[in-house]
Amino acid sequence: MLNYQLLLEEFKRILKEKRLKFTKQRELILQTLYENEGHFSPEEILSLIREKMPNIKIGIATIYRTLALLEEQGLAYSISLGKEGKKYELGLKTHHDHLVCIGCGKIIEFFDEVIEARQEEVAKRFNFLMQEHIMQLRGLCSECQKKKK
Repeated sequence: MLNYQLLLEEFKRILKEKRLKFTKQRELILQTLYENEGHFSPEEILSLIREKMPNIKIGIATIYRTLALLEEQGLAYSISLGKEGKKYELGLKTHHDHLVCIGCGKIIEFFDEVIEARQEEVAKRFNFLMQEHIMQLRGLCSECQKKKK
């Protein structure tokens, strides 16, 4: 994965290009995604920032706007959870897909070579130049299945 300093320089370049100010709050959002493994809602990101720096002034609107910018630039990815909103992860990981539990919201990352190859075959069959894809399988994790029994 890209080292943090290079990621930060790229973020600063993007902000400058878009004529936006580089702020400590924006940096903390990027840093939080970089330092924490997993998928986080904007509210969870706010909580993580406040745990680390309780005196920082940062609003949820800043987090939403910064996440939208990071996603637009490919530095973050979101997973839509329907009415529960979105969860975000750093966009610099190797490609993977997701299993999303509709019971508890748990997200499991996976990679399957057979699925990847099959998608390429389907695209080729339809003379379609695939640029990217997002796969999300929704269902119940093992813990939620046990609770239903």
